[in-house]
Amino acid sequence: MTPLTSLADPLALQPAPRARGRIIAVASGKGGVGKTWFAVTLAQALAQAGQRVLLVDGDLGLANVDVQLGLNPPHGLAEVLSGRLSLGAATVPVGGFAVLTGSSGSGALANADPAILAALLQAGAAGRDMLVLDCGAGLDAAPRRLAASADLLLVLATEEPTSLTDAYAAMKLAWRDAPQLDLRLVVNRAADAKAGARTHAALAAAARNFLQRELPLAGIVRADAKVPDAIRHQTGLLTRHPASPAAQDVMRIARGL
Repeated sequence: MTPLTSLADPLALQPAPRARGRIIAVASGKGGVGKTWFAVTLAQALAQAGQRVLLVDGDLGLANVDVQLGLNPPHGLAEVLSGRLSLGAATVPVGGFAVLTGSSGSGALANADPAILAALLQAGAAGRDMLVLDCGAGLDAAPRRLAASADLLLVLATEEPTSLTDAYAAMKLAWRDAPQLDLRLVVNRAADAKAGARTHAALAAAARNFLQRELPLAGIVRADAKVPDAIRHQTGLLTRHPASPAAQDVMRIARGL
């Protein structure tokens, strides 16, 4: 069996050249801000808009896309990286899009070669319109390298002071790693649109004053009791509560992308 960290040829993951879709990474400076839920819901919203979407659980240590969607797939990212399965064979269809699940608590995945992971993302985006990547929370090298390989990085933040501080640190490092990266903010669990706008304004001012960067706003997702209900039932929000405020907000963000 080929070790994850020394796969002979990362380009072996790449299929025959085809039009490559956009890679959208979803990240946050800290856990607990709704990053995985947002990645799942964004993938579903893009699929409902007619896009061919692959959702990849790139949280290499604490993967839980499968938990949120009620999946129990026998294969996933580890099998692809080890060469035991092709990318297509390891994905599972759910809710109109495809999912490549991770493996929670896998030290081997956490130590996987970032170049191989980046090649896998390129392969996954081939022949699709969008690849949504759920990055691991935090500021470690692995999630940062994955984020840097994306075409667009969406950083999630809430109005909590700790979230603002960590989101700023994540943005600072992301722009340092990839100066030309298209990075935008998503404010999650906002009390209302005005509160979300204030959160964006605070982070945009910090980015402008200290990083000399402009921070576009991808969108605001309002706090919504239907979100934890959908998570408890391991069902996509757009399936269980399609008319809820948060569902409508994520759909608006998807249209903007």
